[in-house]
Amino acid sequence: MDPEQACPIAPVVDIVFSRWTTPILWALHEFGRQRFVELERRLTTITPKVLTQRLRQLERDGLITRTYHAEMPPRVEYEISDLGRSLGPLFHHLATWSTEHLPHVDKARETYDSRVA
Repeated sequence: MDPEQACPIAPVVDIVFSRWTTPILWALHEFGRQRFVELERRLTTITPKVLTQRLRQLERDGLITRTYHAEMPPRVEYEISDLGRSLGPLFHHLATWSTEHLPHVDKARETYDSRVA
């Protein structure tokens, strides 16, 4: 069997850990429902085009909801969905792991780089 197909978490990694998914989900979880421009202000280095693409993909995957308000001017708001919120424990575990283990990763990199150089 193809190793990529055999790994049960590969599809989850593809969905959740693309470049901008976690910062967008974090912002929506931390600050609640937001308009596009609010997200854009919070994620200062993302381009409008990429933010639009990621929001559409997250909506398609069911991780966020998009609410269109038919008023003048039209208003669109984004909010993390229950499915998106269910990733909270996973992100919590990853945050704990990073606090405990990233110093070891940094040390291993330093050791490796000093040998290679």
